[in-house]
Amino acid sequence: MAQTNPGKDSQASEAKKLISLPTSRVRLIMKSSPDVSSINQDALFLTTKATELFVQHLALTSFNNGSGREANSLDYSDLAKTAEETDTFHFLTDILPKKILARDYLESLEQLQDEDADF
Repeated sequence: MAQTNPGKDSQASEAKKLISLPTSRVRLIMKSSPDVSSINQDALFLTTKATELFVQHLALTSFNNGSGREANSLDYSDLAKTAEETDTFHFLTDILPKKILARDYLESLEQLQDEDADF
């Protein structure tokens, strides 16, 4: 006969109310690392909560520094600007690059090719 622990079940349901990111998705991302063989439930919860807090901090910082404050909105350009200008988020510049027009990109590519041809 298996016994259930009602205290543990209520703690688990309370913990799920404290986070808004799906733990199944976080588990999938954690499992994608070859170094991870098993994931403790506490580690999963803490990683999920830390990720959620990080995303909230990034969004709040981007909103406060961004241009959409008057319109009460947050745009991709605000996130990219924050990643580029803030030392804390500078590691995100590869993930959140500033958007450029294709015409501008092609011009810069041509300039690089011209410089390489000069050498």
